[in-house]
Amino acid sequence: MTAQSPSLPRPVWPALLRGWRQRCPACGTGAMYGKYLKVVDTCATCGQELHHHRADDAPPYFTMLIVGHVVVGSVLSVEMRYHPELWVHMVLWGPVTLGLSLWLLPRIKGALIGLQWALRMHGFGSAPDPALPEIWPPVAARASSRL
Repeated sequence: MTAQSPSLPRPVWPALLRGWRQRCPACGTGAMYGKYLKVVDTCATCGQELHHHRADDAPPYFTMLIVGHVVVGSVLSVEMRYHPELWVHMVLWGPVTLGLSLWLLPRIKGALIGLQWALRMHGFGSAPDPALPEIWPPVAARASSRL
């Protein structure tokens, strides 16, 4: 992998789409996940380090937001148009909600990791990560003062 200058912009939309396809945001060919939601430490194809992503609670939040709007809108639409029995709603919308959530979650997480890579957030850039707190006083200074 060649090192990029921190001044060169990374393309945001291709990185988002690569992440959505669960591929490395840098090369687009390596797999992003080793398991369902476990991000690999480094891309097997290009060597891009992916371990410093910080997706945290954003993917489940966006998944719930999208699935909630789609399912509630669909439930209301079906109810207003067909007036099915209550058991039909229970049988239909439970699996739809679960299936849509499980399908969307890794894709949304991948897109967020791609966005972080494109914007050089959380260690994806060559500069130190500004999100990490600086240790003050520096550890080396504290250690030498004890000697």
